[in-house]
Amino acid sequence: MSSARDSITIRVPGSTSNCGAGFDTLGLALNVHNDIGLTRLEGVAARPKTADDSRAQAMVDATASAFFRQTGRPAFGFSYEIKGTVPPARGLGSSVTVRAGVVAGLAALLGVNFSPHDIVALVTVLEGHPDNAAAGVLGGFCVARSDPATGAYVNTIRFEVPADLVFVVASPSVEILTEQSRGVLPSSLPYFDAVKSINSATYLVAAFAARDYTKLRGAVFDAMHEPYRLPRIPGGRAAIDAGVAAGAFTGWLSGSGSSVLCISPKETANGVQAAMQEAFSRAGVASETRCLAGDNAGLRSI
Repeated sequence: MSSARDSITIRVPGSTSNCGAGFDTLGLALNVHNDIGLTRLEGVAARPKTADDSRAQAMVDATASAFFRQTGRPAFGFSYEIKGTVPPARGLGSSVTVRAGVVAGLAALLGVNFSPHDIVALVTVLEGHPDNAAAGVLGGFCVARSDPATGAYVNTIRFEVPADLVFVVASPSVEILTEQSRGVLPSSLPYFDAVKSINSATYLVAAFAARDYTKLRGAVFDAMHEPYRLPRIPGGRAAIDAGVAAGAFTGWLSGSGSSVLCISPKETANGVQAAMQEAFSRAGVASETRCLAGDNAGLRSI
């Protein structure tokens, strides 16, 4: 058991998930982060240090309840503060940064050992899928396994992300909540659409395993979720296509959106960024674009 603390700040990277057809399985940590600060208080209610955000408050409350229930420890009050550069409801793992930060922070305040595996497992229960949870906690490019019968998190195979890959992210000024976006997905898929998606997802993982990133060129095909989600984001498909035309290897809808992402070599990243932003502009949608690197460190105390 580690020593208990009165306050702690946990840094958690944002992430992109699905990575095309790797639905609820593939996640990749990016070098945008949220810092989740927790301070122990008397009483039993969590409350923010800054202006109240009801969505964040509900997320913190649910996470704390799940943590205390799983550990069997008595609940205690704490204040919290969320600072950072991961935008909410943009498909970049913002909810995982909060949930994982609260779980790791509460474990530190109690002085209990809660392993990275334990954090991913609990956050998976709260999120409903392990893709962003694994990437946010473990860092790198993650292939997360779930139990096919229960959906419970089992484990992750993780790859380091090289510094010479650039992840160009274009985030339009549209919020999309994951729980709402999942509602547009079909209950079944044509058989051979599923086969094509499996082929794409496994090939993408193989390219990362072999560290042969040129093989990513044109590698992403998805019939699992993008055909149902991308049409709800004006300019989204055009932005991915424009990025690839400008020199990116490939691209995908990040999580459930609204951000889209292209993987680019360094020498073409600026052109990819400009092309993606211009595509959204042509669709009449303002967007924020960023050239990011992978984050191999994952969750850590600062």
